[in-house]
Amino acid sequence: MSLFSRRPSFQQGLETFRKMPGAVLLDVRTPEEFAAGHVPEAVNVPLDALGRIDYQWDTPLFVYCHSGARSGRACMLLEEKGYRAVNIGGIAGYNGRLDR
Repeated sequence: MSLFSRRPSFQQGLETFRKMPGAVLLDVRTPEEFAAGHVPEAVNVPLDALGRIDYQWDTPLFVYCHSGARSGRACMLLEEKGYRAVNIGGIAGYNGRLDR
């Protein structure tokens, strides 16, 4: 089940994430990309490690990568497992503060 009828902008996705108690912001880039700079509050779960996540099924997941392609694949995989996942696109479209 999608929280949006179409993919939100990165900023819209972040705003919705921040307003939703219990939501998780997933960065599906590599650990090296994550270490180079990530959105505050993001959790790094690389695309190839998604099978190991252990969130409650009703936890809203907001997913991003660099450009939106990996996060799109991640959302498909997560939804197949029964999670509620929203692809908010790529960090390339983000202009806020980055944590390192």
